[in-house]
Amino acid sequence: MRKTLRRSCAACAKAKHSCDLRTPKCSRCVKRNCDCVYANEPLTSTRAPIADHGNISHASHASMVRSWPLLLSRSGRSVSSDASDMSMFFEAHIFDPFGSYPPTNLPHLRVQGLMQHFLSKIAFQYYPLDLNPSSNPFVTSWWPLALNDPALFHVTLQTASLDDELHAMKGFPHSELLMKDSVSLLRHKIQDQSLAYQDATMNAVVTLAAIEHGKGNLHVSKVHIDGVKRMVAFRGGLSKVKQTSPLTARMVPWVSLLVSGSPQFETQDDFGEGNGICAIQQWQRPFSSECNDPNLLDFDALGLDPALCNIVNRLRCILHDLAILSVTDLHDLTCFTLHRLMSLPPHTGVESQSPNISECLQYSISAYMLILQGATYYSHAHILNALVIQFQPHLGPLSSIGECQDSLLLWLLSVGAVASTGTNENYWFRGEAAAVSAALDIQCWGDVEAHLKRILWHETRSRDVFQQIWKEILALDLPLHSLAVAEDHEKPRNFSNIVT
Repeated sequence: MRKTLRRSCAACAKAKHSCDLRTPKCSRCVKRNCDCVYANEPLTSTRAPIADHGNISHASHASMVRSWPLLLSRSGRSVSSDASDMSMFFEAHIFDPFGSYPPTNLPHLRVQGLMQHFLSKIAFQYYPLDLNPSSNPFVTSWWPLALNDPALFHVTLQTASLDDELHAMKGFPHSELLMKDSVSLLRHKIQDQSLAYQDATMNAVVTLAAIEHGKGNLHVSKVHIDGVKRMVAFRGGLSKVKQTSPLTARMVPWVSLLVSGSPQFETQDDFGEGNGICAIQQWQRPFSSECNDPNLLDFDALGLDPALCNIVNRLRCILHDLAILSVTDLHDLTCFTLHRLMSLPPHTGVESQSPNISECLQYSISAYMLILQGATYYSHAHILNALVIQFQPHLGPLSSIGECQDSLLLWLLSVGAVASTGTNENYWFRGEAAAVSAALDIQCWGDVEAHLKRILWHETRSRDVFQQIWKEILALDLPLHSLAVAEDHEKPRNFSNIVT
């Protein structure tokens, strides 16, 4: 007997009623509370929520679409709040009626649920810099690569599955299966030199490095990072990779820095020459006259290390510029600046007249850039805490640097107070900031802000978080500690292994 080609469910077919082909149950069967059995999976079915197949209480597709405008509104971009537009977006990017995406060992509906989960959630946690689905690079760049590359597709599903199963707290069966298959597919791929150095391969490897790091498998994570570094070198450097995939060139050094705790790639020079991490256009501009504002602290007069002084002056010109710095440019600037600062040698040479000031600025500016950057999918909390611990011991000698540098001391303590939030060091920074503010007769946030703007300040990204910290500091009634206490916490300076 010939197998039926009918797509409607058995109940609707028997009643000769139109079936809307929804899965796992059509609307009519749901309403009638009866079994819904399909002889063939409907080509135009609406996928079941991931919760139906992953044991997690996620919102349905419809409620997820309705909640998206709230998520997307944080980007400050103009995006559609029409639920039907969002639904059409998902239909265009997720649903594949012919199953033409790479095959996996997971059930078909589970795969489609993970696909939706990645595109509706994970992609925008990976890349919170662009929450518009029509321009987010994980949707427009990464996803097309994944659909045509089995290894990257498995790794991509694995990120969604890990998030899914982590919240379910019932083990990681699908994630472990996807990991096993991901590694197997990558091993086969890197044996073919024509495939081993593709953007998709690097995306997959650096993502596996982050996953293994999150699991505590630090050795395996390092192996993956070393592998992706060789791929980048073979391609001619990150500037060459950027020509084919700006997202890959951005993600590889950022993730490598976060999981290893130290810079893994060189940067271009100040004029955009070289094959390392690319400098944004604003970095390459000559110092503007606005940077010579007499109200600003003169870093050149502090006897800073020349290389550090160059970084600070260029950074100040960019951040103090009234022109709007896009969130993507800010991320690129943060990545570039961190690699520059964290690659500097110890400031103990003859060119550094004030090694303690240089050390403090190196650590605190690195922390400040991470504060401006804000949270990303891969947490930078461990690096931020390590930076705080590193620069705290050098603050002691700065307590007597004189009236001209009061603003600098206040800025350093402010950055430390914000960066150390939630750590044991926070109490110390807040106490010292309260002591300095009392000595300077600071009465309100406006007084503090005037000092901070003399050093390094980005108005739109700094104000709220620093203002809140200072509101709490000015209300403190705590026993004040001596800056010399920091000496008890002194640790060897070693950026090559800042995170253990």
